[in-house]
Amino acid sequence: MAENRHQSLGLSDETVLEMFATMVLARKIDERMWLLNRAGKIPFVISCQGQEAAQVGAAFALDKNKDYVLPYYRDMGVVLTFGMTAKDIMLSGFAKAEDPNSGGRQMPGHFGMKKNRIVTGSSPVTTQVPHAVGIALAGKMEGKDLVSFVTFGEGSSNQGDFHEGANFAGVHKLPVIFMCENNKYAISVPIEKQLSCEKVSDRAIGYGMPGETVDGNDPLTVYEAVKRAADRARRGEGPSLIETVSYRLTPHSSDDDDRTYRSREEVEESKKRDPLLTFSSYLKEIGILSDTLEKEIIENIHSVVDEATEYAEKAPYANPEDALKYVYGE
Repeated sequence: MAENRHQSLGLSDETVLEMFATMVLARKIDERMWLLNRAGKIPFVISCQGQEAAQVGAAFALDKNKDYVLPYYRDMGVVLTFGMTAKDIMLSGFAKAEDPNSGGRQMPGHFGMKKNRIVTGSSPVTTQVPHAVGIALAGKMEGKDLVSFVTFGEGSSNQGDFHEGANFAGVHKLPVIFMCENNKYAISVPIEKQLSCEKVSDRAIGYGMPGETVDGNDPLTVYEAVKRAADRARRGEGPSLIETVSYRLTPHSSDDDDRTYRSREEVEESKKRDPLLTFSSYLKEIGILSDTLEKEIIENIHSVVDEATEYAEKAPYANPEDALKYVYGE
C-alpha cells in the first residue's frame, strides 16, 4: 500500500474525500458553464480547470470561521470550500437577482459573500492584494485572531499592487498569506517572458518574508505549505509568499483562443498531470477511494450541478431600478 501522506498532516480519510469531492464539484460546475456559454445562455467563463488542487488544498488549511479569503477570478475551489454553493455560482453565471456575489451586477468569477468572509473582487487584476493586506492590518490593530489569504496569477505578481501590498505586509509583520497560482500563462504571455527570476517565490526575500514554490497539482502539498504559513501568521511572525505551480487546461477565458500562443501537444501533455486524476490515484492507492465510490461522488455532483443550473436559469432577473441600489447613500 502507498504511503499515507494525509494522516501525517493530521487529515482524516473523510477530510481528504471531502477535498476530492470539492475539486470534482469545481470542475463539473466549470465544465457546465462552458457548455452554457457556448449555447449562448451565459456571457462569460473564466476557468479553474487544472488549478483545483491548489485552491482546495489551500482553503482546507484555513479556519473557515475566522479567516478572510480574497480570491482571484479562477478560485472556484476556494469559494466552494468557504461555503459558496453550486447554485450561488450558477446564479452569478446567469446574472440573476438572487446572485449572492453581486445581485447579477458583476461578470462570473467576481466572487463575494460577506457572511462567509469571501471579500469581493473586481476586474482589474491584483487589486485584491492591497485589500487583503488592509484586512490583516485591521485584524492586527483590533487584536483579532484572523489570517487574511489572497490569491493571484503569476502575471499579477508583476503588478504594482502586489509589490506594494507585499512590502507593507512585510514591514508591519501582518498575518497575510500571498498565494500565487502560477498556471504558466498571463493570458497569452508565457512565464519566461514575464519575470527574469526563476520563481515568483524568489521575490519574497525582498519583502522580508519566507517564500516557497510547491506542486500546485497536489492538494496535500499545498495544504501543508498554507497550514505552515497560517500557523506563522497566527504566531505574529508575519506574511508568507507561496507559489503553486500548475497548468491552465482551458483557454484564458471564453473570449480567448489559446491555439494562437500554445500548441495542442503542450496542453495534451499537461492533461497527464491533471490534479483530479493524480489525487484520485493517490486516494485509490491508499485504499480510501474505490471506482464505485468515485462514480457515486461524480453522479451526486452531476445532479447537484443539474439542479443548480435549472434553478438559476428559471430564477428572476433583478428589476431595472435595482441598478441604482448600493450606489448612492440611502
